[in-house]
Amino acid sequence: MPDLQPASEADLAQALADCASAGRTLRLGGHFSKDALAGAVAADQTISTRAMRRVLQYEPRDLTISVEAGLPWAELTGILAERRQMIPLDPPWFDQCTVGGTVGANLCGPRRRLYGSARDLVIGMRFATLEGKIVQSGGMVVKNVAGLDMAKLLIGSWGTLAAISVVNFKLVPMPHETRTFAEPFDILESAIAVRDRILRSPLQPVALDLLNPVAAEMFGLPPAFILLAQAGGTGAVLDRYQRELPAARVVDCAIWSDVREFVPKTGARRISTTLSGVRDVLENSAGPAIARAGSGIVYVAGAPARAAEPSDAMMGKVKDLFDPQRLLNPGRDYDGF
Repeated sequence: MPDLQPASEADLAQALADCASAGRTLRLGGHFSKDALAGAVAADQTISTRAMRRVLQYEPRDLTISVEAGLPWAELTGILAERRQMIPLDPPWFDQCTVGGTVGANLCGPRRRLYGSARDLVIGMRFATLEGKIVQSGGMVVKNVAGLDMAKLLIGSWGTLAAISVVNFKLVPMPHETRTFAEPFDILESAIAVRDRILRSPLQPVALDLLNPVAAEMFGLPPAFILLAQAGGTGAVLDRYQRELPAARVVDCAIWSDVREFVPKTGARRISTTLSGVRDVLENSAGPAIARAGSGIVYVAGAPARAAEPSDAMMGKVKDLFDPQRLLNPGRDYDGF
């Protein structure tokens, strides 16, 4: 059966309803760039939102934007950069992923430490259900919380509940200037100690990652534990970072693009731990590993896939409401990245 590429919300809703009435399982996505992570879905019908790529409303002064789910993330980033604004999620698969795929998979990268995840930046959403309905949640006002929980439910659902059609974001102004500092350590304990000192500092970095020696070599850095800190602000603020980190050297900010694409490049798996647990995970990682050192998430290449866990009873009830026949992206778990 040929792939369906609806060009509008109405067409998307109708396609879902037609498949549901026929009992056909659905492979739902944008460009399906993350199949390597989540696993390709075997289904009777494929529906892609890639033809739904319009900017519906952009209010630069209000720092809000509304876009269709099929808009490529790289294109959205370019539109916002023209006015020095951004949505700092840094999704991997940057050149392939769509807005809907980024939000549906709850993708984010190094700047989550300062700006948060999709659940912090999405202020509204529309989505199509298997009943052929279009549901509105939230709106275009940053402080509007009406119905926001429904939108949060779709974030990280991997297309297992409904098809995201439109996403509204709050925007963030780009910092005046950014600078990236890299400090090598022969001993992991020393890197952790500096990490802790930075986290207690009044100067909070935009991103704070810790690379093990194998990952550092991948990025052309010395084979050591490397603490990467991205700072943003005025020149005076960045100069103070240099004084606070006298042993660090300034490196090209382009390194964050390589860090962002670490998972697609290596097939790394996510391990969630505490801030103190980052040390143990890195010590026991033989392959390349990168830690979001300020949040406790570590990506480890060669780590075993996460074992499937029994579905939470509450999530089972939610699934029953949205997709009682289990038609949408069968085999994928509701999860965050």
